[in-house]
Amino acid sequence: MWMVIALGLIVAILMRYYMMPSLEKSQQILWLLPFLIIALIRPIHQLALPSEVFDIFTTGNWVRASFLYLFTWLALSFALVNPPIADIAAPHLAGSIDIVDTEGISYTDLDGSGYEVRISQDSIPVILGLAVRDNVDAENSSMNLTIKKVGQMEPIVSVTGLVSTIASDGPSQTFHSVDSESWSRGLKKNGLTGDYSGPKVAPHSQDIGLAWDLCANGCSPGEYVVNVHLWEESEMVPWSTSQNSWQREYTLTILQSS
Repeated sequence: MWMVIALGLIVAILMRYYMMPSLEKSQQILWLLPFLIIALIRPIHQLALPSEVFDIFTTGNWVRASFLYLFTWLALSFALVNPPIADIAAPHLAGSIDIVDTEGISYTDLDGSGYEVRISQDSIPVILGLAVRDNVDAENSSMNLTIKKVGQMEPIVSVTGLVSTIASDGPSQTFHSVDSESWSRGLKKNGLTGDYSGPKVAPHSQDIGLAWDLCANGCSPGEYVVNVHLWEESEMVPWSTSQNSWQREYTLTILQSS
């Protein structure tokens, strides 16, 4: 038993302090190699134990030993790659994107990275919102955000910098000026208690909500591409770049209802 636990400990430490610093981001080898090491449990015992002791072990013993090693490695790895020891989780959007429900909107639907909006008039005001989330410090994450209408050269929105700096320049105030129930996708419901928290776009109080008014005179039908890149640099990040990054592209499609 102790040999199996020690093996799980050694593998977890080697993967965290030797393998991960040599990689730029998560790779399959980080979980595939520890799984393959299960095949070494029996040969290691055969080398370390006298033959009369080794022969006592049955197939059931090796199966149990494999599971003990596996869960030892998983538990130690989880502790070694999460705060306060390390951080492998990149900042990301808390709940995709959303727009404020206004007069003239007849239908909205978010499907993955595509957000379809149907309108019953020539143009509508569009306030687009999103929220940044991180397991350590969302405010000190960095963001590059561009919002462009397909067919236009100049972006409608183009910001780069610390999330806290971007938020203080106005987007945070715009987001919090909107009533939680006014977002088109509605409120987030707790599946256990049935209670509602914040809007689906920013359900937790720690999420940093940001919003932009896209068109001063109203947005006409067309495709609007929202490109979000979030990253953080920290000594806690185990990768060779010391950086966790996340990127996503959304398409906001505004259509005229027939």
